[in-house]
Amino acid sequence: MDTSTRKFTVRRWFSIYLKNKAARNKNSDDSVLKEIDISHHVKEGCEKADPSQFQLLKVLGQGSYGKVFLVRKIRGVDRGQLYAMKVLKKATLKVRDRVRSKMERDILAEVNHPFIVKLHYAFQTEGKLYLILDFLRGGDLFTRLSKEVMFTEEDVKFYLAELALALDHLHSLGIIYRDLKPENILLDEEGHIKITDFGLSKEAIDHDKRAYSFCGTIEYMAPEVVNRRGHTQSADWWSFGVLMFEMLTGSLPFQGKDRKETMALILKAKLGMPQFLSPEVQSLLRALFKRNPANRLGAGPDGVEEIKRHRFFASIDWNKLYRKEMRPPFKPTVGRPEDTFHFDPEFTSRTPTDSPGIPPSANTHQLFRGFSFVATNQTQEATVAPVHIRSDVAFKDTYELKEEVEQSGPFLRKRCLHRITAVEYSVKIIDRAKKDPSEEIEILLRYGQHPNIITLRDVFDDGQCVFLVLDVMRGNELLDKVLRLPDFTERDASDIICTLTKTVEYLHSQGVVHRDLKPSNIRYADEAGLPESIRICDFGFAKQLRAENGLLMTPCYTATFMAPEVPLKQGYDAACDIWSLGILLYTMIAGFSPFASSPNDTAEEILAQIGSGKVVITGGNWDLVSEAAKDIVIKMLHVDPHQRLTAPQVGYHLIALSFMSRQGALFATYSALKRCAPAPVLEPVQSSSLAQRRGLKKLGSSSVTSEPKEKE
Repeated sequence: MDTSTRKFTVRRWFSIYLKNKAARNKNSDDSVLKEIDISHHVKEGCEKADPSQFQLLKVLGQGSYGKVFLVRKIRGVDRGQLYAMKVLKKATLKVRDRVRSKMERDILAEVNHPFIVKLHYAFQTEGKLYLILDFLRGGDLFTRLSKEVMFTEEDVKFYLAELALALDHLHSLGIIYRDLKPENILLDEEGHIKITDFGLSKEAIDHDKRAYSFCGTIEYMAPEVVNRRGHTQSADWWSFGVLMFEMLTGSLPFQGKDRKETMALILKAKLGMPQFLSPEVQSLLRALFKRNPANRLGAGPDGVEEIKRHRFFASIDWNKLYRKEMRPPFKPTVGRPEDTFHFDPEFTSRTPTDSPGIPPSANTHQLFRGFSFVATNQTQEATVAPVHIRSDVAFKDTYELKEEVEQSGPFLRKRCLHRITAVEYSVKIIDRAKKDPSEEIEILLRYGQHPNIITLRDVFDDGQCVFLVLDVMRGNELLDKVLRLPDFTERDASDIICTLTKTVEYLHSQGVVHRDLKPSNIRYADEAGLPESIRICDFGFAKQLRAENGLLMTPCYTATFMAPEVPLKQGYDAACDIWSLGILLYTMIAGFSPFASSPNDTAEEILAQIGSGKVVITGGNWDLVSEAAKDIVIKMLHVDPHQRLTAPQVGYHLIALSFMSRQGALFATYSALKRCAPAPVLEPVQSSSLAQRRGLKKLGSSSVTSEPKEKE
């Protein structure tokens, strides 16, 4: 009998056995009984892995089962590659957990899908199990959701579409996932999802393809899982609906004060449907939240095709999605390969150590026969270029701190020198206890390549402080430069605001609101002070717009440059940046701020003036300013943010203003030329007075010289 036939016979025997067992006691945990597959082989030519081949870099997570490390392969054809290493202690695993660990390894070894995490190696020591998986630098969806509270419907549509393809692939292999939640959905560096953690996944093995285990996270469980009457792959589509509801609203659809109440709500409570959700969203949620699993969308004979045909997904090109040709709604920051900005600093700040495992009981090893695994494509990866290995070092080992430049609230700014290159930089030191710098780091890493945004060169995190190494700005702050110019014109102001507006327009197009545009945050990169050398320097208050309504709620501002809607706590958006640019333009033209009559004005007095909406554009320098420039200022400082100009509109008006000023200069030059004395009419040279005088002199000369000749 060949191997494949023997394997099939064993599986069939177990299927019949477990069917009878389930009939006797459906409520028992059948996950303890699982065929231990010993038919896995290591592909010829591939090197078996062991712990000595991996360098521990950071701790990514930790639980009672063990730890997850960020590791680097230091030997083999994939030397230098980064992985996530999941380490399980055999001695602390119950028999049921041991079987689940073996199940997770088997599923990962069999599955190959763009939206499912890939297993590269699996091996064991006397006391531990090791799974070497993809390292996904974007962290998990739970961290992203906890920061943003809720996502837009378009964002949710993208994530759910990729998730549906992943679940369908598992279902096609006879696997019920059973643990769908944000913590188990990871983001790669491009923003695509991958599901992970298959410890609770199940290969359904009775005649109805049902499983009976009570497992998972209560809030995401389907009713048939809660009541333990047996569940199929349809249970995953209920969890799919729970995840969809949570991403759209920031809350769970069924959650009580304790475990018992939550289970009761799942079984009987009516779904409270938020009315701000679109009709398409509400329709899909109602189709997924069917307590009879047979009536649930995705449970029919067409499976996932029922979900793909729903009108909520009408804009999805499923073929392009599978090929990852559709652009994700959010792209995680990309710093150094080993950076872990998107992981919990509670873990990443710990020293990565893999302590020796306590030997398990004598018969435990029987459960893990065939656990070792090497991905079959490892031999084809010999041509992969080795990643430059740079060990984690402290900031002061790389840079030498110099004098203090600025201190403000939670951060300190100093100059620093690179110890090897002697290049000077600026370092912003942020106290983690006072401020979370992750948003600022994300924005700078993602958008710092723009020519008018300061460049982030390096990031260090010692657990207490974060060090942001930035380019040194050798020029002055914006207004310092402007006030020193002897002849600052309307056209000069227009050129500066035009550069800033283009930069802000770029940020807004990427969903970023700066929220603190003021002169001290805008500097010149060099002493020449040309508009193209302007840099927006500080992004401490910047925020990425991800909420459903696109509004920000936190009032972050500098009073003089703050838009009137910000302190109202009713929500504000990118229009607040246009207000700040309007204040800058007004100040450059007039020489003073529109809403501060004296340096002693309090914040309350300034806020009252801002709220009044009165902008004075008469007297002083304003008498020399064009009507077009005045019109731009008024429209940028409109109290109603919905009537305020957008960044593209400001840019259009400034281009028109620049054209008008150039046209005006050309017209003035032409007029001046016309007012000059008329050019003389050219006549023959002989008629000129000079020629006539010369002619008389010639006649006089000849008569004088002829007289002596006569005398001779």
